[in-house]
Amino acid sequence: MSDAKMAEDEKDGNKTGPSEELNALGAQTNDRRKEKRKNKKNKRLLEEAAKADKRGVCYLSRIPPHMDPLKLRQLLSQYGEIERIYLTPENPVAQVHRKRAGGFRGQQFTEGWVEFTKKSIAKQVASMLNGQQIGGRKRSSFYYDLWNIKYLSKFKWDDLTEEIAYKNAIREQKLAMEISAAKKERDFYLSKVNQSRALNSIQERVKKKQKSQHGSDANSGSTVEQQEVKVIRQFPQTRPVADNAVERKKSGLSKEILAGVFGGSSS
Repeated sequence: MSDAKMAEDEKDGNKTGPSEELNALGAQTNDRRKEKRKNKKNKRLLEEAAKADKRGVCYLSRIPPHMDPLKLRQLLSQYGEIERIYLTPENPVAQVHRKRAGGFRGQQFTEGWVEFTKKSIAKQVASMLNGQQIGGRKRSSFYYDLWNIKYLSKFKWDDLTEEIAYKNAIREQKLAMEISAAKKERDFYLSKVNQSRALNSIQERVKKKQKSQHGSDANSGSTVEQQEVKVIRQFPQTRPVADNAVERKKSGLSKEILAGVFGGSSS
């Protein structure tokens, strides 16, 4: 290799060297940023898990009419800090029946869960309010209602979300099955309708053909009646027993019994 060629290679190496270093530095900085983000995310998750362990959940078995999550939060927040509230809406069918009967036309709830920031507060609230009158303003519709509240030990909000997701999945599966069954019934009904239409069209064609052949309505009607054979079902039946045979048996038995009792002859 000549000296000139070696010099050219060195120049090319000097040209490409700084760009490769810059690319390597950029990749390192990107890796560091990703690691920092990952560490921050893990730290947040650990903090949330620690906070979730300190929280307590209370269960309300009955929600008074006209009460919504906002009013429930206003009533219970005076006893402690509340994190989340979930109320189960009532069945839409029951809501429709109630509206038709002239009752409350708004949204009602059947049960609910309240998450407090501390377990101790949730326990105190459940033990203090369970069975007590709700109170508040006398004009409120749930003033005379009673609290039905219970503290759920070792129960987390994630358990509630899993249960709700499971119920929703079951509901969707049932709905899909009902829809498929309804579609099958519809298809069966439509197939029978089409079949009956085809049979009617065939009968009409036969009648028209017979009319054209015989040339009169009366003759054509008689021939159609002759061709349409009625199906008569026959069921096997037992033959009736003759009354004379029964009477003979009864008379024979009575004579034999009398002969045995009185010691006489049966003749």
